[in-house]
Amino acid sequence: MSAKRSFWKGVRRDLIRDKWLYLMLVPVVGFYAIFKYWPMAGEVIAFKDYRLIDGIWGSKWVGLKHFRLLFASTDFWIVLRNTLLLNVYNLLLGFPVPIALALLLNEVRKEWYKRTVQNLLYIPHFISWVVLGGIVIAMLSPSTGIVGYVLERVFGIEPIYFMASPFWWPIMYTLSAIWRDAGWGTILYLAAMATIDTQLYEAARIDGAGKLRQIWHVTLPGIRSTIAILLILRMGHMMDVGLEQTLILQNDAVLGVADVISTYVYRVGIQNANFSYTSALGLFQSVIGLILVVSVNRLIKSFGEKGLW
Repeated sequence: MSAKRSFWKGVRRDLIRDKWLYLMLVPVVGFYAIFKYWPMAGEVIAFKDYRLIDGIWGSKWVGLKHFRLLFASTDFWIVLRNTLLLNVYNLLLGFPVPIALALLLNEVRKEWYKRTVQNLLYIPHFISWVVLGGIVIAMLSPSTGIVGYVLERVFGIEPIYFMASPFWWPIMYTLSAIWRDAGWGTILYLAAMATIDTQLYEAARIDGAGKLRQIWHVTLPGIRSTIAILLILRMGHMMDVGLEQTLILQNDAVLGVADVISTYVYRVGIQNANFSYTSALGLFQSVIGLILVVSVNRLIKSFGEKGLW
């Protein structure tokens, strides 16, 4: 009992001592409580035949009915396949790009040049997908796009309908995502590189290590923990593809490879008002994401890293 009193006494002392710091946390805690945790109570409609007129608690309980309908639907397996494939492409091609950019920028010694390149890389991140999607579509247009012009005039290749081809669309989707977010992702890696002790580079140079050896034996080990944490967080989004980018870039010609969970939920859940069915899909999506995060976190810790917890 004395240990319990001592614990709460310590908590009270910390709250009084750091009251202004804890007060600054109130808006953050309030945001997550109101917009993240409180809406989770609405997941119960996945087990009900939800009707607006009856409300969440007044709607009829149907148990796992919507999950059975979900797993029996061919559309579900198509959008699940598309979601996973696009995320795998983005993981394999997009995840290493910020690391490579950060390594290159870290070796630049001209500060004005480094800042200029960084700003140019960051700009796309602050532009809406409505604008960026229009730019991508315009650039890849076979009749008026600059890519089609270069292919035809320089290489003698017939213009390709990139955005209407089931083969090319996932590639263009992934490259456009890299273009928008890769520069922004370099910030975390550059910050991690800034904490590496410069004496390690000096010792490596004394031992005769060139730039590549210094990167391999000093820089990469120095940011390994950051890479591990970001990889875990990235795996948590393996079941999620952003709605804006997909909705802007997709069209009926490529719906077989471009229809993902987010667009399917928008079309079936919001436009067709099938809320219970898509809530079941959203719950399934969240559970798989949680399993992936826990599994990868455990795997990362087995390699000697700290992980998220």
